[in-house]
Amino acid sequence: MNPWLVAGIIVGALVASVLVGWAVSVGVLRLARVPEVILPTMERDSTGRLVPLLAPRSAEPRPLLRGGLWVGILERIAITGAIMAQHPELIAIVVAIKGLGRYPELQQAGGASERFIVGTLASFGVAVAVGLGALALLP
Repeated sequence: MNPWLVAGIIVGALVASVLVGWAVSVGVLRLARVPEVILPTMERDSTGRLVPLLAPRSAEPRPLLRGGLWVGILERIAITGAIMAQHPELIAIVVAIKGLGRYPELQQAGGASERFIVGTLASFGVAVAVGLGALALLP
């Protein structure tokens, strides 16, 4: 196979992994977003009966994990590259680095851990799929 074609497949797969993975991760995180919950509170009406009064939950600041965009880009490149290099065991290193690197932040940011897991699984899934697709095209 032409070396330029091989290089094109590799670069194309890495770019596709980053771009498609970003779109899928953002989409999945939007779907997984917790809607604003309406909590009933009780109040007395004009006759003195207790009736439910629906009030929106107080807005809580949402914890953010800094650097998520760059972490996602680098993890997808590493995972797609590991698949194309036929060394899927390297994915364990990416998982370990990401988990250990984010552990202190996840301990402090209560609601961020679920988003971290959902985003990571979506990102990893795309990276593996693109890597396998590229691997099928490579000689």
